Amino acid sequence: MSAASKPTFIDLFCGCGGFSLGMERAEFRCLAAIDFNSQAVQVFQANFAHVTHALERDLTQFMPQELEQLIGTKHVDVIVGGPPCQGFSQARQRDGANHGPRTIDDPRRHLYQRFLAFVEHFKPKVFVMENVLGIRSASGGDYFTRVQAEGRKLGYRVVPREEDATKLGVPQNRKRQLFIGIRLDVPGYLAGELEPAPHAANHVGVTLGDAIMDLPVLAAGAGAQEMEYDLARRSAHVGGNKHHYIHRVLQVRSAKNLTAHYSRPHSERGLRDFVLLHEGENCKNAILKRGLKFEFPYDKTSFKDRYTRQSRFRPCSTIVAHMSKDGLMFIHPTQLRSLTPREAARVQSFPDWFQFPVTRTHQFRVIGNAVPPLVGEAVGHAIANLLHSAASLAAGSNANRVRFKTATRKPSIPSSQDEAFAWLTAIALQTRQELRKLDAITFLRGWHSLLYLYPELHPDNAIDHGDTQEIGEAHILGRLDLSERYSRSGWPVMLVLPGLEAWRRYEAKLLSDDDFYCIEAQRAGIADKQKNFLVLENLKPRAIANKSSRKPTQPGHYLPDACLLRSNSRRLTMDETAAR
Repeated sequence: MSAASKPTFIDLFCGCGGFSLGMERAEFRCLAAIDFNSQAVQVFQANFAHVTHALERDLTQFMPQELEQLIGTKHVDVIVGGPPCQGFSQARQRDGANHGPRTIDDPRRHLYQRFLAFVEHFKPKVFVMENVLGIRSASGGDYFTRVQAEGRKLGYRVVPREEDATKLGVPQNRKRQLFIGIRLDVPGYLAGELEPAPHAANHVGVTLGDAIMDLPVLAAGAGAQEMEYDLARRSAHVGGNKHHYIHRVLQVRSAKNLTAHYSRPHSERGLRDFVLLHEGENCKNAILKRGLKFEFPYDKTSFKDRYTRQSRFRPCSTIVAHMSKDGLMFIHPTQLRSLTPREAARVQSFPDWFQFPVTRTHQFRVIGNAVPPLVGEAVGHAIANLLHSAASLAAGSNANRVRFKTATRKPSIPSSQDEAFAWLTAIALQTRQELRKLDAITFLRGWHSLLYLYPELHPDNAIDHGDTQEIGEAHILGRLDLSERYSRSGWPVMLVLPGLEAWRRYEAKLLSDDDFYCIEAQRAGIADKQKNFLVLENLKPRAIANKSSRKPTQPGHYLPDACLLRSNSRRLTMDETAAR
């Protein structure tokens, strides 16, 4: 694929470039990458010389309009990024907790809004925001709800997705929260778990030993920024996933020399403590189970897991930026030292040719803050498949799991909004017990009518709605009052039970993938709503149009549900809202 024909992306809060590397491997072209950390940008520039706009900017000050001027276009297919996660981290319990009664405000928690400001300006087809799992519970889940609700208001179908890096071929226990937004004129769902990227395909379950045990043996404080590989040690590093990870993921043959393989020094007291630990053991277990005593001068009640010796036979602990301060949680499985920057980079799935031309302290920090390239690549391929399927749908052809023909519709797909409302009513007024007894055809028609009428909803959001509700458009249709919605999921309160029943039938294999994630119903709803909106726009009196505070929507962009309902829909008055 030529560079000009590749879909494009922008990487916000890009760090040293892990997400960008994965996206490029998935055949995307980077238009710009931005971060405020000078060392991270320095590393990015050293490895992505072809990216013209690798910028050191404060995204709280740098405006989307400025970026548009620099890159010379407002057309961007994808925006990815990971706003700083420390404001949500469950590990951060000092200098202001992120959870519980000691929670204090942290301005970093609001940086997601800067990410969404760029989404609002460029209106990409897809956005992906990465953060720690702690965002789900920080401030009682408020930010977890806000990201989804504010993304939907921009005209995106937003779904949260938890990704487990070990399942994607990364040799560490690393779980992160993704927020995936798909513009509402783009049909399709990113459903289920991410699939491993081609670099990692069929080679998941990689261990720390697979990733690092071919590297030269070092003592504490030994090594160099650049040195030769131990080829004899590498040749003995065979079997299982070892060869694949070393050659396919780390691409060792593309690196002229081994870089950043130098260990930090440790005190004699620390080294004596290291000796006491068994492989795969931390000092908490050593104290409780074996009665050992350590020399480290820290409060034993607060730092029982102060030391951890990693295991060759399991994934590594989560690589974190704190490694820049000490590596005591990352003691080498068989050597008396903590992991080197190169070993940490390998655990993150960075190839050996990837350079880190900054000091060791900053190497650890940028590596720990990075999105693993294998995760970025898995995300990139999922997005590429979605966009390819959407393009095929637009052309009336089939692609992957998407089965849509423009000439006919399934008998469960409504042919009009009136028919959809009738079919939806047949399931929306049922109790949980009545829904369980409902025949398959009636339920399927109702479920597909729901996806037709609300293509901004994602089936995966039918379970976790959060606690807060809001009053939206006055969708009062016969006996259906659909105006109340959950802020987190966007799901109408009155349609919660049908959503739960759909999930029950899907998990019981009573609904197929194609019926549960019915893209045909979704696309038909998008097309019909766009057609109805254009009719309403042509009929709308100019005086009424001037009263609207809504910003004009660009041609070809799907409008949120509020603009696209039937012509007899209306807003709730202030009195009606108060009465509710």
